[in-house]
Amino acid sequence: MSRPLQNRRWVGSAALVCALLALAGFGLRAYLRSPSRGLPYHDSFAQSRADEWKAFGGTWEIVKGSMRNDSDERGAKLLTGSHYWRNYLIEADVMLLSGGGDAGLIIRSSDEEQGVDAYTGYYAGLRSLDNALVLGRAGHGWMEATVKLAPGHGQVKALQWYHLKLLAYGCQIVASAVISPDTQPTFAKVTDTHCIPSGRAGLRSYVSGGIWRNVVIRAASQKDILAITGPAKITGSASEQGSPGEESGILGFSAPAPRGDAYTFHSSSNTQSISSLRLASFAGLNTATIRGSVILTAPLLFVQDSTGGVSVPEPISPSLKVGDQVEVTGQIRTTDFTSSLEHATVHALWEGTPMPAVTVSASQAATGAFNATFIEVEGRLRKKAYGPGNTLLFDFDAGSQSFRAILNRGRGDYLFAKLKPNSLLRLRGVCVVDPAFTHNLTPFVLLLRSPEDVDVLAEPPWFSAGHLITLAFGILVLALFTNYFYTRVEHWRLRAVLEERERLAHEMHDTLAQSFAGIGFQLEAIRSGIPEELPTAHQQLNLATDLVRHSHEEARRSIATLRPESLESGDLLSALEVCARRMVEGGSVQVLASSSGDIRNLPLRITDTLYRIGQEAIANAVRHAHPVTIKISLHYEKNIVTMLIADDGLGFAQSGSLSGFGVRGMRKRAASISAKFEIVSAPEEGTQVRVDAMLPPRITFLSWPQFLWKYLKTYQANSKYDKHDKSAR
Repeated sequence: MSRPLQNRRWVGSAALVCALLALAGFGLRAYLRSPSRGLPYHDSFAQSRADEWKAFGGTWEIVKGSMRNDSDERGAKLLTGSHYWRNYLIEADVMLLSGGGDAGLIIRSSDEEQGVDAYTGYYAGLRSLDNALVLGRAGHGWMEATVKLAPGHGQVKALQWYHLKLLAYGCQIVASAVISPDTQPTFAKVTDTHCIPSGRAGLRSYVSGGIWRNVVIRAASQKDILAITGPAKITGSASEQGSPGEESGILGFSAPAPRGDAYTFHSSSNTQSISSLRLASFAGLNTATIRGSVILTAPLLFVQDSTGGVSVPEPISPSLKVGDQVEVTGQIRTTDFTSSLEHATVHALWEGTPMPAVTVSASQAATGAFNATFIEVEGRLRKKAYGPGNTLLFDFDAGSQSFRAILNRGRGDYLFAKLKPNSLLRLRGVCVVDPAFTHNLTPFVLLLRSPEDVDVLAEPPWFSAGHLITLAFGILVLALFTNYFYTRVEHWRLRAVLEERERLAHEMHDTLAQSFAGIGFQLEAIRSGIPEELPTAHQQLNLATDLVRHSHEEARRSIATLRPESLESGDLLSALEVCARRMVEGGSVQVLASSSGDIRNLPLRITDTLYRIGQEAIANAVRHAHPVTIKISLHYEKNIVTMLIADDGLGFAQSGSLSGFGVRGMRKRAASISAKFEIVSAPEEGTQVRVDAMLPPRITFLSWPQFLWKYLKTYQANSKYDKHDKSAR
């Protein structure tokens, strides 16, 4: 195959590959931007899995197969899905944890940040403060359309399940809620002229916290809008009617309804600070009443005031959230560093925002002064593990101090997989020094409320022992791959050379050799037609015929040299033997061939090079040495093959340099494969040509230094011979 044709094929193949890659890229981009990718979706809360959800504020955690936000934070959000979702519906069972706020669903969300209304999207929720279904649009601001429930058609209360739907189709936004099984669903519909085209779906609460379960997201159509609105009129009354002519339930966005916090209980005046509990136990007081903010609800209830914190095991209490202000009355129990209120009764006073964390060092936390307090501490992750009771355990070092953090699984699984050992983290959680948690292994344990209480300050240092080992291994693999690729390229190149030689052999056979045969035939014919009386002409024709016959033999020998059939199978010894017998054909020279050692297949490049050197050595012996015997031997060792061509001919006296063209060619061929080349000869003692070629070793971690050392020694030896030849010239 000609080189231009090969180049054209390479260019065509490269163009085809580029076209396929471009097509695959466009296909992947279209798939990632597909409005239906990932739909339909059903949550895996029942299996304690929620890695695909991302929180913006709140304390989101899976509890008993439902997603729960215990925080009273304003506008806490939890989002999932694709930014390219367009026409779809989300529905779920929703429960408010307290009155005075709302909880619901988000659709077509983007540009999310932590904070109230800090996103762009649509929201539908149930609000207990004014007993209403709220449908609103957030754009780092707030506009809403509110449907108040008519008397006798249900009441939005805390700790009750409601079924909520939110749908977006084109610029039509529809929300519906099933308040009571005995009444028709309540719906609100808005046609937003400049609607938000696409976005993610999610959960959201404002002030009250909430619980969500059975979250389903699927593609929506006009039929879904008709199924929600239907021919029936809405059961409630609109707080803000739409434009004239719109039917009841078809609303427009307007100013928001008032949002506020509702007081549930009133505080008792007979309270004391939490820090005084330890002193009160020495005074003989067994019962105490404290007031504070809830900082953790599970695995134990923890309450904190401005003086400290206290644990409340197994309290008699209503459903509480982080941030609730409570009053606790119970029996005091103290140890060396801890205080708790047992057999306690808890009253909720009002809803509040979560307390900020107190920033301390690990050494300060280890003193026990911050027991049962919500703190913020930094540490470097030493290891992580799965703990008992569906928990995740993280061990940290902070200077000379060590501690442990505990997090519930569920959404924490994503954090567990993400965090890398030796990362520097900032953690917020409740500090406990109780041996029930520490097991006397660490000075304190940090109880984390959610994955959002963990911030990564710095990734592990890159120059670690593991990374260096991985880098070294990667370099070794790359070197082996490069060597393998280079060997294959050389093999392909040499194969192309052999194919070109074979083509030339066929060309010579079909042209030059046939021409010599034809010339010889014509000379024979001419000689037959010349009279015998012309002896001079006959003598000249005989000489010409002999020259043609000799040239024909040389052409056949050149053809055989260019195309050694026995070399194609990789049998070097047989190829050299065939070459030698052809050269001495018709003469009295004896050819002996032998091999020893563990015979193995040789790379094509080494085989071809040794064959060319051996061919030249045999030809020199036949032409110049007039030998009786030519010996060809191959000896195989572990990583070396030795070829020896010896004759018993005339020999020659070795001078300072061997500058013949054939010898220089053999030496250069040997250097091309990093082989050692040597000629030994003396007058009347014959000649030996020896080549030691290194074979590709079976490289192991123990053998590669030795292989490298031998390779360098051989390379230096060949360099010395080359310099010697150049100086001799």
